[in-house]
This record gives sequence, C-alpha cells and structure tokens, in this order.
Amino acid sequence: MLKEERQRRIVELVDAEGRAVATELSERLGVSDYTVRRDLDELAETGRITRVHGGALSMTPTSYQQRQVHALPGKIATANVAARLLKPGQTVILDGGSTALHLAEHIRGCTVITHSPSVASALAGNEVILVGGTLDPRAMVATGATTVRAYADITADVVFLGIWAIHAEHGLSGGYREESEVRRTMIQSAKTVVGLADATKLNTVAPFRYASATALTHLATDGEHTKPYEELGIEILR
Repeated sequence: MLKEERQRRIVELVDAEGRAVATELSERLGVSDYTVRRDLDELAETGRITRVHGGALSMTPTSYQQRQVHALPGKIATANVAARLLKPGQTVILDGGSTALHLAEHIRGCTVITHSPSVASALAGNEVILVGGTLDPRAMVATGATTVRAYADITADVVFLGIWAIHAEHGLSGGYREESEVRRTMIQSAKTVVGLADATKLNTVAPFRYASATALTHLATDGEHTKPYEELGIEILR
C-alpha cells in the first residue's frame, strides 16, 4: 500500500469511527507502529485528524445519531454484562449514551436517576428521576451548573458511567467539556462505579480528562485488552 493510499485509509477509518488507536491501525494496515505514528503525525500537521496520545480523533466529531449505530454489537454486549450488577430496589444513576440505552432495557424495580431524556423515556416501569440542566444536542444529555449541583447532592447504590475514552495512565476523558464535568461529579455519587466501554473505547484518550481510571470499581466491556485495568484493581465484567 502506497503512503498516500495508506494515509487516506487512516483518515477514512478515523472519520468513520470518530477515533482510532495507533496499535490497532498498525494491525489493520499491516505496517509497523512507527509507520502509523509517523502517518498520524503528518496527518495532524495537515489538519486532517486530531492527534492524541495513543491514536487520533476525527476532526469532525460523529453525530449523536451516528454514535447510536457505531460498534452496536459491542455496545449491546457491554450493556448485557453490566446488567449483572443490577438488583431490584437499588438506586441507580444511569448516564446518557447508546450503551446506557441498551442497559436501560435490563432495569426492573429500581429507582433510576439520569440526566438523559432518551434514557428516561426508555425506563418505563421504574421510578425515574430526570435531572435537569441545559440540553447538549451533541450528546443529548443535560449539562451545566444545575446538573452538577443535582448530582453533588445524590447518593446512589451504583453509577453506570458512559465512557468516551479510557486509558490506564491518562484516565477517563471525554469529547465534550461540559459533559465531562458532569461525569466528574457523577463518579462521586456512589461507591460502585461501573464504566460502560465497548472495545473501541479502550486504551484511547479524548481532549477533556475528568478522572483517573481508578475512579471505576468495575469496567464492563466486550474488549480483550483489559490487563492494564486489571492491574489497577478494577474488576472486569466481560
């Protein structure tokens, strides 16, 4: 594969998935890690991608609608394993996002607190508390000071946290600053904090860091590369 063709393929993959991990790109393209890192650096210099530690992000973030169907089998599998921790009578904080929507299908007999109108509407049959704020149309969740204050006053049995990016060293990070600030508060609202991260989220970094990886007690995933998180003492649900 010629350099120009390889770099065009990298841009296509990053744009289609919103992000890419350098080590995975080298496997998919059949080239060395060094070659991929050099390609990513050159593409970032020309403004075709955003270079981040361990990979790259698309210059044009994927829309909410696109994220609903991206990596769908992995999101369903992640929701299924996270559901093992659900018990009737719990008070549950459920984040927004497509994986959270699939997890909502498993919830029965719980009090659920969420700042996602989409998740709230999917929770018929449960007691639902919808946290208000300013609706971010990119993520379709409430954000801002009102949302943060509400979560600061809540104590739940378990938080199910949507994960944009997780890296053992860099920690938890998101693509939107306001949404990341809400998550910074959410993880303090329960002793059990479960990250919902399909394989595409593992070992990636996004612009807005809000916590260390050890803020999670559990990591629900369909991914295989979880050893760095196990070494941190995080329980893996696979």
